[in-house]
Amino acid sequence: MILVIGATAHFGRQTVEALAGAGRKVRALSRTPEKAGLPEAVEVVRGDLGRPETLAAALDGVTELFLVLPYGLDVRPLLDRVRQSGVRQIVFLSSGAVVDGADPQPDVIGAYHAQVEEEITAMGIDRTFLRLFFPAINSLAWAAQVQGGDVVRGPHAAAAASLVHERDVADAAAAVLGSPEHFGRVYELTGPQSLTQAEQVETLGRVVGRELRFEEVPAPAVRQQLSQFMDADFVGALLDLMADTVGEPAPVNDTVEHLTGHPARPYTQWVTDNLAAFR
Repeated sequence: MILVIGATAHFGRQTVEALAGAGRKVRALSRTPEKAGLPEAVEVVRGDLGRPETLAAALDGVTELFLVLPYGLDVRPLLDRVRQSGVRQIVFLSSGAVVDGADPQPDVIGAYHAQVEEEITAMGIDRTFLRLFFPAINSLAWAAQVQGGDVVRGPHAAAAASLVHERDVADAAAAVLGSPEHFGRVYELTGPQSLTQAEQVETLGRVVGRELRFEEVPAPAVRQQLSQFMDADFVGALLDLMADTVGEPAPVNDTVEHLTGHPARPYTQWVTDNLAAFR
């Protein structure tokens, strides 16, 4: 039995669907199972990460765990429960911001995910870490602007990323869950090409059928605005990570293909799959 924690978020949901589609025995954790909207073959169990005492039923009989966490959650109470349950493997969706061997990590995003990786490693069970930098779903933040006009405004027009389709993350997770050859491994997932933010918006426009353009906004103004409703240190780290990529092509590797047997999906495919959000 595979348990997916974070099963109703983007990456968790796609992973549940990939596992169920392959005939794997999968269970999903949800605070509101009646609203989960997952495939009928999936066993949806009620539980709350903020109340670890509610997780016993979800962990019962589980052998592998796919873990997608909200940033900043204290993972230790959950791992205490997992340690007692007999889970044999944890696959954790971590961050490409983690720098191996860095102490301290260069930013709060890397520091949080590195700490979770360390906590999992200290358990002494089999583990696999999938590190993801800039997922393609970040483009959903532009949806309202695209719906309202032909200009997308944001910081760092020349910031580059090799955007990863969430279905590729799901396929990679499904491939490593329960596979001994991946125990103890760390994989960095990338998309098939490096695109600047300006190029992403141009691509989005071509698929949508409109001429869109990116207009750069000074990063300090964006930082001030986002910090009103998001953790300020997280916002600062995210913008700094973007700034570090300006003028440098984003790394591209073939890890998705190595793990899944198919090439990573291009950004145009992601836009096509999410077209309704931009219309």
